[in-house]
Amino acid sequence: MTKNFGDDEQRAHDPKSYESRMDAEKTVGRNPHPDFAKVEASRPDWRTEREWNFTKTKDPNWKYGQGGNDGGESLKKEHVEIDPYAEGRPAVFNYKLLISGIVPRPIGFLSTRSKDGQSTNLAPFSYTQVINHDPPIFIVGFAGGFDNAKDTLRNLIDTNECVINMVSEHFVEAANATSINAPYGTSEWALTGLHPAPCTTVKASRVKESVFSIEGKLIETKEFESKVTPGKKTGVLAIIEGTRFWVREDAINKDRNIIDPAILRPMARLGGITYGRTTEGLELPRPEFEEATKKEDVKPLVKAKAYGQ
Repeated sequence: MTKNFGDDEQRAHDPKSYESRMDAEKTVGRNPHPDFAKVEASRPDWRTEREWNFTKTKDPNWKYGQGGNDGGESLKKEHVEIDPYAEGRPAVFNYKLLISGIVPRPIGFLSTRSKDGQSTNLAPFSYTQVINHDPPIFIVGFAGGFDNAKDTLRNLIDTNECVINMVSEHFVEAANATSINAPYGTSEWALTGLHPAPCTTVKASRVKESVFSIEGKLIETKEFESKVTPGKKTGVLAIIEGTRFWVREDAINKDRNIIDPAILRPMARLGGITYGRTTEGLELPRPEFEEATKKEDVKPLVKAKAYGQ
């Protein structure tokens, strides 16, 4: 039977971590809407007719030396300089700035299992990225230190295993719902209605609804300390090796090396509580220097690097 700590038991077991997790969302203030249901009701319905398609680039006739494709409009705007450690600047301002500017970000929907197998966890993390293919290496960032580890990080450290599931349109609401600040031991699977599926190299379950899932083994972690408040641990980086891939059969090509974006229909994180859909794409071939510089109008642009370039 799955262990389920109640609020009182969890508070007594680890009061500091409990209070921190319960207050985190209030401190960040991600949701700018006092009445979100009312705001959402005023918006257009989900556009189901939007199918994946390719478009041209904004300027198919772009030429070398042209710079941007906006006719220089962006050059008319000035920038403001921000010191992340400026006196009086709360660290949460940097968080809100970064998650609104480093976009779109893939969502690493991690499923884990406790060492004794009595508790599981399912939660989304947008500090997720693939950084190598041989071996397949992924990174996931967790807010807070080891002393205030989230349930996913706690399980990952204890077992050295996880599954990274990618989030698609058809279960985005359920994936978001797993970010609820539920007490340790509460099943996000049952709470959201998502379905666990067996894995091969790890004991944690993958999400059956996910078009693409990666079984993973923890390689190492690195904890980070605040520069504003010395001694305070503010984050943990986990480096994970992919040990098995799972792709929905209608999404993979014959060679099993390309996933169809029309089937994957991935969701991405933007700033605040905003998500983004991926419904359009454009293709740009990687240029080849010798071929590109054969053109007479490009030859004068080939110069040695100068200071500032």
